[in-house]
Amino acid sequence: MSAVLLVVAKAPVAGFAKTRLAPAVGARHAARLAAAALLDTVDCVRAMPDVVPVYALTGDLAAAERSAELVAALADRVVIPQRGTGFADRLANAHADVAARFPGTPVLQVGTDTPQLRPALLTGALTQLTEVDAVLGPAADGGWWALGLRRPADAHVLRTVPMSRADTGELTLFALRGLGLRVSHLPVLSDVDTVADAAGVAAQIPASRFAHAFREAV
Repeated sequence: MSAVLLVVAKAPVAGFAKTRLAPAVGARHAARLAAAALLDTVDCVRAMPDVVPVYALTGDLAAAERSAELVAALADRVVIPQRGTGFADRLANAHADVAARFPGTPVLQVGTDTPQLRPALLTGALTQLTEVDAVLGPAADGGWWALGLRRPADAHVLRTVPMSRADTGELTLFALRGLGLRVSHLPVLSDVDTVADAAGVAAQIPASRFAHAFREAV
């Protein structure tokens, strides 16, 4: 095992997941897009060699769209509950929980808003992480899509970073450097938050579950 690949995910329940997409496509289609993105991400992670996948999950998977597929896909994975009062707190706690379970192991954390992820991109991120203290993948909207830490305990600094803002990525980088960490940048990716985002990502991966769900939604 060279690293833990931590996926922070929300159960794709209508009205709970992808709420920013719901006004345009409806709550159920928004949740179906989230389910497809999660399944595509699971496939990508499953194709990664020499990592231990861990899923930090919030929400009721039994009530989710494509519930049976998701339960089957995660049946042999390590799944831990998210805990905390806000998103930053839940992220920091997920890293802490992984560090406790796999002490001394680097962690690369991603979400499920980037179903265009491919193993080569994640492998490259893990390679970079062997040379620096942290890697950060900026998102086109100003946030970030990936955070890798040689010492997962350093994720405590996320508690000080406002999330879901246009400057979240910049503030995260500032916070990491404030700990004295050497940080390397990953490629910029688009998160799926709006219909325009979804259209762009679907065009990149036309044969994916996500692209199929997008065509159904629109």
